[in-house]
Amino acid sequence: MTTTTASLRPSAHPGVLADLVAGSSLLRNTLLVVGGAGLTGLCAQVSLHTPLSPVPFTLQTFAVLLVGTALGTVRGAAAMLLYLAAGAAGVPWFANHTHGLGGPGFGYVVGFVLAAALVGELARRGNDRGILGTVGLMTLGNTVIYLAGTVWLAMDLHLGAQQAIALGVTPFLITDALKTALAAGLLPLAWRGVASTAAPQE
Repeated sequence: MTTTTASLRPSAHPGVLADLVAGSSLLRNTLLVVGGAGLTGLCAQVSLHTPLSPVPFTLQTFAVLLVGTALGTVRGAAAMLLYLAAGAAGVPWFANHTHGLGGPGFGYVVGFVLAAALVGELARRGNDRGILGTVGLMTLGNTVIYLAGTVWLAMDLHLGAQQAIALGVTPFLITDALKTALAAGLLPLAWRGVASTAAPQE
């Protein structure tokens, strides 16, 4: 078994996919955090406004949960904090090239930080290695985003709880279920690829 092959093998601790990226720790982590924030900003531009909700349908949530799972607790949360802070400061990478503090959808952005940390920690413990575990962590991550987003939406638009859920959660359940199913296929597949690459060569 070569040194390169050994370096790809997961350690005794489960870890996350980003731990397998080679390079200087500080430089690697910085690039991963910036890349995670950038991917989220890019996916936010795939957005669709509908009469169902004042919040658009986007690929943001999918990116957030993938980034958190792949980067782990600290790096995942840091990537979303960077996304939030830069967007609040004026970088136009929220949905539809918007930026700044406030608005009906800003609570979801706050929820991204919490969700990324949660799914990152669950992934660090090995819960992204199989389909059921990945579905579970993605569902929990989505729940955190819904909670933060709906509470903010209710306060911003002066809505009751039932109306806030109808506008901030219900319209997104089907699309988020599809995103969860996609992630449940991609992440375990990525780990199987890693395991295959790290297998001893005869």
